[in-house]
Amino acid sequence: MHSWTSPDVPTLASTGPVPRLFNQQSGEIEEAPGTDGVAGLYVCGITPYDATHLGHASTYLAFDTLNRLWRSAGLAVDYTQNVTDVDDPLLERATATGVDWRELAAEQTDLFRGDMEALRVIPPANYIAVTEVVDEIGQAVAELVETGFAYGVPTPDALHGDARDIYFDSARAAEATTWFLGLESRYDSATMLDLFAQRGGDPGRAGKRDPLDPLLWRVARAGEPEWPSAVGSGRPGWHIECAVIALKYIGRDFAVQGGGSDLIFPHHEFSAAHATALTGEPFASIHAHTGMVAYQGEKMSKSLGNLVLVSKLRAAGVDARAIRLALLAHHYRSDWEFTDADLEHASARLDRWTGAAGRRVDERGASPAAAPDAVTLVGRLQDVLADDLDTPAALELLDGWFGSATAVPATVLDAVDALLGIRIAA
Repeated sequence: MHSWTSPDVPTLASTGPVPRLFNQQSGEIEEAPGTDGVAGLYVCGITPYDATHLGHASTYLAFDTLNRLWRSAGLAVDYTQNVTDVDDPLLERATATGVDWRELAAEQTDLFRGDMEALRVIPPANYIAVTEVVDEIGQAVAELVETGFAYGVPTPDALHGDARDIYFDSARAAEATTWFLGLESRYDSATMLDLFAQRGGDPGRAGKRDPLDPLLWRVARAGEPEWPSAVGSGRPGWHIECAVIALKYIGRDFAVQGGGSDLIFPHHEFSAAHATALTGEPFASIHAHTGMVAYQGEKMSKSLGNLVLVSKLRAAGVDARAIRLALLAHHYRSDWEFTDADLEHASARLDRWTGAAGRRVDERGASPAAAPDAVTLVGRLQDVLADDLDTPAALELLDGWFGSATAVPATVLDAVDALLGIRIAA
């Protein structure tokens, strides 16, 4: 599957520090490492049954900032993102609207690509639909069955005879690997059980060995899409998809697994569990998550319908740079509520910066103090952003600089573009 067109990203003269991120697993801010000059990044992608809302955009902008900082630090970035183009919510929406699920997925994925391109998000090198790797997922599930990390559960409504749904054995994984329940999330059992029930799990399913054991493979049912596989006809469970895609396209040793904080459990917990059971090794060095964006008093979500869509803002004439600035004004790990004031403040900030950029000078024509001030600013900007992606502090730093600068060297404009993704016309 193709992603979207990459923005041009200026190369900065100064090398910045390797960024540091909050690691959910350790509870501490840690350096996000590279291996042999390459930083691996896996970010969970969309389930394409509705267009990109600001909560989605906030997550992808956060990891775009990380991508840009790694590049500024001299690292190459190996970035993979999935598209969960077959899943219960997608099938339910397709049925409710009378649209073929494949058409719905393709339409919404195209909208997402357009939004990401407008927001100048650097695309992943590997943009992978789950339906492209069903064979690999089936093989991985078969391996987990063979090694004792998975088991079948009787399925009365199975389309084909006595076929069984396949579940992951959490207790077996805790005994035989370095993974255990709560390793990545640091949640207690009661919290995990509550979130599992809320977020697609089936704790009451008869025949499971543990209420928290997640589905690996759903055998075919009447009226549902199905694929032949090494474990019979059916379709993948949610968490195994990301484990298999990440292992295939990035490998065992990579820096950051990322997504929204609503994915901490069960999705990221069990993606890590599946990968560890398959390889015998830990999954990703850092597990990083973005906060939730609310609207009208509730978390912005498709199920509630309280969505502010990027595509609709763009259609209404809102500058995509203002949308980006509105999101970057909030720390990526914070929960916050969007209001019209966010866009108003962002638009005013963009106007101030653009007005200041009208004073742009080439460094060769700048006053003696202008270029050194620019170099100092860029260094400070790199340092601030490298400290757990502190975009609000970076924007305030730039507000002060643009407000007092008598001339704006191209060095500064390039830095704002390269590090924050905001291209300011001079």
